[in-house]
Formats: sequence, C-alpha cells, structure tokens
Amino acid sequence: MSDISFILIGSFTSIFTIVNPFGAIPAFLALTSAQTDEYRLSQLKKATFFMFLVLSVFFLAGTYIMNFFSLSLEGMRIAGGIMLIQAAFSMLNPVTKGKKLSDEDVEELMEKPEIAFSPLAMPLLSGPGSIAVVLGLSSSAKNLIDYPLILLSIVIVAICAYLILRVAPWFSKFLGTTGLTVMTRMMGFISLCIGIQFIINGIMPLLAQLMG
Repeated sequence: MSDISFILIGSFTSIFTIVNPFGAIPAFLALTSAQTDEYRLSQLKKATFFMFLVLSVFFLAGTYIMNFFSLSLEGMRIAGGIMLIQAAFSMLNPVTKGKKLSDEDVEELMEKPEIAFSPLAMPLLSGPGSIAVVLGLSSSAKNLIDYPLILLSIVIVAICAYLILRVAPWFSKFLGTTGLTVMTRMMGFISLCIGIQFIINGIMPLLAQLMG
C-alpha cells in the first residue's frame, strides 16, 4: 500500500470512528420528527458543511494554535489521546448517554428554526473528540501532501455522515436500537485504540530524550 493510500485511509478511519454518524441517528430523528423532509435535508446539508468547516479550521490552524500557546507535538498528541479515550469510553459504556439528548433538550431545540450548527454540527458530529483527532493529525503531518490528503478525508467523512443521516429512518428500522448500539461500541473500541496510540506516539519521543 502506498504512503498516500495509507495516510488517506488512516486519517479517514480516525475521523470517521470518532464522528460516528451512526451514534447521531437517534438525536437527529428526534430533532426532526415533527418536520418535513425538505426541512430535514436542508438542516442536514448545512450541518455536514458546518462539520467540515469546523474540522478543517482546527486542522489547518493546529500548528498556529500550538505555536501561540507554546505547545509541543508530544503534549498535543497525549492530550488528544486522553480526550479520545474519554470519548471512546462514553461510546463503550451503555450507562453513558453519549450522543443522546435529554427530552427537555429535544423539546427546546425543536422550537428553533435552525438546528444545523447547534446541536447537529456541534457537538453531535464535530465535538471535542473529533477536534482532538484533527489536531493530532495536524501535529503528525510531515509533508505538504499530507495536508490535502487529510482535508480530503474530512470531506469524505462529511459526505458519509450526510448519506448515513439522510437514510437515518431506514437505518433506524433496519439496525434497531441493538444494531445502533453495536455500531457505536465498535466505533468506540476503534477510537479507544486510536487514543492509546496517540498517547504512545507522544510518550515515546519523551522517553527517548530521557534515555539520552
């Protein structure tokens, strides 16, 4: 497998698993249950665009954020790994609500004319976990070709999120509550592995420096 394919597939997998559009299906259906199909599609298009915009800005500005706060690559990777592990546990733990919204939140949000940015784009699709991933990818980018490839992976994730949520009613009926839970836990396990790898990638250079 070429380096280009490895970077593209690796970055797509990292972002997609933490974005986890399957986990956003129940909240999306609840928020749009009393609305028309045109309204649902309109809000979904805006939400996935906002998600792409948020993740792209954090990815491209990652280096500037690190320089402004005098952060090291290792520190960024370790912090991102911790956030990923926290998000992964919320996906793995059946007691945790994860991407679910309370009944009060749903009732309040259904009265809003626009739900595309909040809560669909943030925090359901581009929450702290996915932002941590793109910041980690930004710190790991070594060549100029890495940046357009990772941006392309963000675009593909946004398209996948749009397609999955567009057929959310069918997915909900086909997979059922159990199926959606299984998908979310699978994503959570992969996210947990990615988070641990982020921490390992941050700690190893520090250990190498300490050992001389």
